Amino acid sequence: MIDLHTHSSASDGTDTPGELINKAHARGITVLGLMDHDTVAGWDEAIAYLRPGLSLVLGSEISAQTADGISVHMLGALFDRDNEPLMTALAKTRESRFGRMEKIVGRLNEVGIEITIEEVLAQLSEGATLGRPHLADALVAKRIVKSREEAFELYLSNSSKFYVSHYAPTPEEAIRLIKEAGGVAVIAHPLASLRGRIVSIDSFKSMVDAGMDGIEVSHRDQTPEAQELLAKVVKQYGIIATGSSDYHGNGKMNELAEFTTTSEAFAELEARANARRVVRK
Repeated sequence: MIDLHTHSSASDGTDTPGELINKAHARGITVLGLMDHDTVAGWDEAIAYLRPGLSLVLGSEISAQTADGISVHMLGALFDRDNEPLMTALAKTRESRFGRMEKIVGRLNEVGIEITIEEVLAQLSEGATLGRPHLADALVAKRIVKSREEAFELYLSNSSKFYVSHYAPTPEEAIRLIKEAGGVAVIAHPLASLRGRIVSIDSFKSMVDAGMDGIEVSHRDQTPEAQELLAKVVKQYGIIATGSSDYHGNGKMNELAEFTTTSEAFAELEARANARRVVRK
């Protein structure tokens, strides 16, 4: 089984990279993609825990934003982490998340929800990328909500009045950075309408022109109709269809390998990187 999109405590997952590797091995996964948000901080620990029979695809889920303000997540995989332009862009995005979080907390405070930025930061693992799930965890800790799911439903979705965007490159810029670093670029859950506004089908052309390699078609947040439409887009542009769990650990229903990528699609994706960077033991 090939699951190319998971998260650890290096960003907003609840499992450490080592725990994630152990769970994937126990689940029978053969290829695992570690895609923490805007960071590569979990790579070394994941490699240290890797076991024979499990191959590791290292990357990052890169935050991007279209010119009209629609949030897009681009999975960058198999890139060179010593590539300075890409690492600089990821660092800039991480830094902007703190100012954004302060604004969201301020908006919540304005309507009487008592939460502080210090309480949010207390939910982070050392070196983790700050994100809305950490605010959700702080709200759970204060018993304002019962779960991450409830926090997003009531306060933290992209369509919420409390939502604040942060610095992010355009999808096309993110793709070019990934490709220039020798990696492959796959847009994550592009038609996940429950998360907020979604990109138009027409927008895929400029992303493909920029070098996008594939689309995450199979994902629990996309309806069967959306997945069918994306499969047609994949065929239209001659790119690659992937499927992934988007596993985050506790607090989300997503289970490891609930959606997977075919071995044929993965082989094609790996061949598009400029070097063989899948980690095996």
